[in-house]
Amino acid sequence: MDRKITIVLDRLRSAHNVGNIFRIAEALDAEIIGCSYTPLPPHEKLKKTAMGCCDTVKFRHAVSSVEAIRMLREENYAQILAVESGFEDTEAWARDYEFPLALVFGNEALGIEAEAIKLCDGVVSLPMFGKKCSINVGNSVAAVLYAVEAKSRKK
Repeated sequence: MDRKITIVLDRLRSAHNVGNIFRIAEALDAEIIGCSYTPLPPHEKLKKTAMGCCDTVKFRHAVSSVEAIRMLREENYAQILAVESGFEDTEAWARDYEFPLALVFGNEALGIEAEAIKLCDGVVSLPMFGKKCSINVGNSVAAVLYAVEAKSRKK
């Protein structure tokens, strides 16, 4: 099974968050597509937070998340999912995944571009029970990717 996973980052602002996501990507052998103004190497703050993972994680840039999804479609990705709350969605550990898989994560204030969500095969989320109903995007990437890993090991 080709368990290729690509993380699409839609307009993330924080180089620290992106550096953390590089570490998660390295741990799970995932690739990254940074969209729009998402910081990518050789950004110094990202490099410091990534702790060397910028050297081992494959990454590329797309002008927008819509362009990134179109690129992935051309590369025959089996499934592209948005990770977002507030939609009719499936919790990350309840979904069946197909590989190659792409997961789109959005800016913490803006979310994922609306047109990009429409191009996805579905939406997954993490349950939220608090008043803020928000977690850091790096934490979200970790939780969802490990849910995918756990689910794929059960097959």
